Amino acid sequence: MAEPAERDEYADFIRRVRAGDERAAEELVRRYETEIRLEIRVWLRVRDPRLRRVFDSMDICQSVLASFFVRAAVGDFDLDEPGQLIRLLVGMARNKLSEHVKFHQRQCRDVRRTSAEPEAGFGATAEDTPSQVVASRELLEKFRARLSAEERRITEMRASGLDWSAVATELGGTAESRRKQLARAVERIGSEMGLDTAIR
Repeated sequence: MAEPAERDEYADFIRRVRAGDERAAEELVRRYETEIRLEIRVWLRVRDPRLRRVFDSMDICQSVLASFFVRAAVGDFDLDEPGQLIRLLVGMARNKLSEHVKFHQRQCRDVRRTSAEPEAGFGATAEDTPSQVVASRELLEKFRARLSAEERRITEMRASGLDWSAVATELGGTAESRRKQLARAVERIGSEMGLDTAIR
């Protein structure tokens, strides 16, 4: 179990990530990018090594981090300890990759006939680092600006550390209905802004 000082340091780190602090975002990328990309490469090797010619680990990683930072900024995750964070990021990587592979297969594309160049379409360029792509206060501000007044209130309460039960007590409804309300808002705004904010 983590020492109190370590728990306080981690809680402050997550608070800064949720606040859109770019240094905290860059720190998170430094800590976890390698592990996310390794998980992606292992998944591709086990599933079908030929898929590595189609999907680039950096692109998937950037998609994962973009989803994470936006959803974390609006208080969508409960991340009480570091193990939860890495499990979430790795799980998101697996889910996103699985969805992209399914989409690729639905388009009836044959990896044996695909060139060795990775597919584009994740919204990043080769010279961008994940932190440059996703750790943007401007992006988060634009995202928050599209929230309704009530949705913004939920995100503020979550950012202050309140759990879903406390949010429901303050605003009415159930904890689950308020959680789903925010999740729907994130999906709606992500779609409007052309962002892949899904956890899948």
